[in-house]
Amino acid sequence: MRADCYNTLVKTKHKLFLVGMMGAGKTTVGRQLAKRLGKTFYDADREIEARTGVRVAVIFDIESEAGFRKREADVIEQLTAMSDIVLATGGGAVLDPRNRERLSTRGFVIYLHALPQALWQRTRAEVIETGRQGIGALLAQVLARFDEACKLSA
Repeated sequence: MRADCYNTLVKTKHKLFLVGMMGAGKTTVGRQLAKRLGKTFYDADREIEARTGVRVAVIFDIESEAGFRKREADVIEQLTAMSDIVLATGGGAVLDPRNRERLSTRGFVIYLHALPQALWQRTRAEVIETGRQGIGALLAQVLARFDEACKLSA
């Protein structure tokens, strides 16, 4: 196998939407996919932060999770309507049926899975710092929803 084949541009007409738990690698993989496919990369959480001027944790503190999820749904609605993108969603994005519908009908959804121990290792500092819901509680809520939204699981 030629080593330079990994640096060649690949084309697909599909918009790609990455879902998975916080810490599964959606942003890391999404950036690489976008670069390889010649698409624009968006991270839903970073987009919310750019629009509001504050970190996601601050939105949770001020508006609660319900306020954040409303903002998240608005961003997902707008971003999924765009062309030629790779989108990394937030870990709880699939909790909202509107998000699942938009993701599954407007592009190709890829579920990135990681073991709970790995997720905890990758996210424990943020969970402790922000007081956000831990991996176990969120995992129980979203696992069933991933199947409803996904076309590919890895």
